[in-house]
Amino acid sequence: MGKVLAVLLALFSAPLTAESLVLALNWKPEPQFGGFYAAQEAGLYKSHGLNVKIIEGGSGTPTIQMLMAGRVDYGIVSADEVVIAHARGGGDMVALFATFQTNPQGIMTHAKRGFQSIEDVVHSDGVLLWQSGLPYAQFVMHKYAPLRVTTAPYLGGIGNFQNDPKLSQQCFVTSEPLAAKAAGLNVKTFLVAESGYNPYTAVLVTRKERLASSPQEVASMVAAVREGWERYLEDPSPTNAVMAAMNRAMSARTFADSAAAQAPLILTADIKQVGEMRLARWQLLAAQLLDIGVIKAPVTADTLFVDL
Repeated sequence: MGKVLAVLLALFSAPLTAESLVLALNWKPEPQFGGFYAAQEAGLYKSHGLNVKIIEGGSGTPTIQMLMAGRVDYGIVSADEVVIAHARGGGDMVALFATFQTNPQGIMTHAKRGFQSIEDVVHSDGVLLWQSGLPYAQFVMHKYAPLRVTTAPYLGGIGNFQNDPKLSQQCFVTSEPLAAKAAGLNVKTFLVAESGYNPYTAVLVTRKERLASSPQEVASMVAAVREGWERYLEDPSPTNAVMAAMNRAMSARTFADSAAAQAPLILTADIKQVGEMRLARWQLLAAQLLDIGVIKAPVTADTLFVDL
């Protein structure tokens, strides 16, 4: 009996087979993905019996469609994309790990305009550059209607912002404000989260089918990612150097500044460990998206995620 038990224990504790797994990002290698790359560079995926290949994304990368079509095994998306996908019939997708507890989406303004909030921005004269079709913009338009500011499409970068002191624009607080500062501009940035819309972002997702068929693999993936983020938050410099070699459009200084700017958005005071998620947050997000008309029918929040 002892020999049989020993064999069974050996089987259940054996490392996972090194099947090649693909993790699809929704943007280029930048600090917002630092923990995922840190897990790779430190061999954390391998130590959990996983063989993970990370593929970068870009503007318009259809990460969700790639995942649902089985072209990739894991993906990085935002929480509102998860809710919208479920509302549109993509109920097989499930969130596993949420990197950003505070969403880094923001509105950047010229400091000399003296704005104190996003409400001030949208009720002012001037121009706001943003992607009006995105959920956060729909939320702002709904909450602060009617807007006084003139809106126009945001096409990227800070070129127009530099040349017009009455211009405001969407941003990620870990990106464009740093570029503006480097260009010698005095800016003020407001997090959209401060207005009440705060979806998790840089969320690791997979299909529920995979979770059901390979629970050990999924648990190991989450464990490796969590360890990767803990390592990156402790010292981002080694992983930044690796990502900088893949993304030469970002300077070493910007990598360092971005990593420092995002840290308090990832490790907030109300969580016990990096990546954790709460039902109340998902419930609020689903209700907000329904309220502003982004989704047309209610979504059951506890079907959207598992907190491993």
